[in-house]
Amino acid sequence: MYWGLKDTALGLLLIVLTTAVHTMGVVMIAFAGSGLKDRVSTWKLGLHKGVLFVMVAIGSCGLLLALLHGIEYAIWAAAYYWVGALDSPSKAMLYSIDAMTTRGASGLFLEHDWRMLGALEAADGMILFGISTAFLFTVMQVLWPLLTTWRR
Repeated sequence: MYWGLKDTALGLLLIVLTTAVHTMGVVMIAFAGSGLKDRVSTWKLGLHKGVLFVMVAIGSCGLLLALLHGIEYAIWAAAYYWVGALDSPSKAMLYSIDAMTTRGASGLFLEHDWRMLGALEAADGMILFGISTAFLFTVMQVLWPLLTTWRR
């Protein structure tokens, strides 16, 4: 009978690790953005330049979050390769991206003793993408008042 204790334990450890990495990254992005917001709030950009600024700010946040997710995919992929759940780093990375995004169409399968890891990575992906989505929404809420002042 398969109980999945070692892969469950490793998966939970990876969830804790990647959530900590993600949280630290989001906090660093937020601190950088907070300092920038304080400086640009005094600018008189007008609506067109203000919209462009907001687009660049949100796009930059999105890019930084995507890089953060890439680090997290790589952490999971390294674990898959390290424990022998997949036989090459490239397969491990493809499987990891596929699992974290809950796409599940790579055609790759983990070794039997490690199959719980894929499900746990999908759960982790939902958590991490939820944090990213909430953060981007907060960034938009912070920037919206600037647009209304630049419109005048």
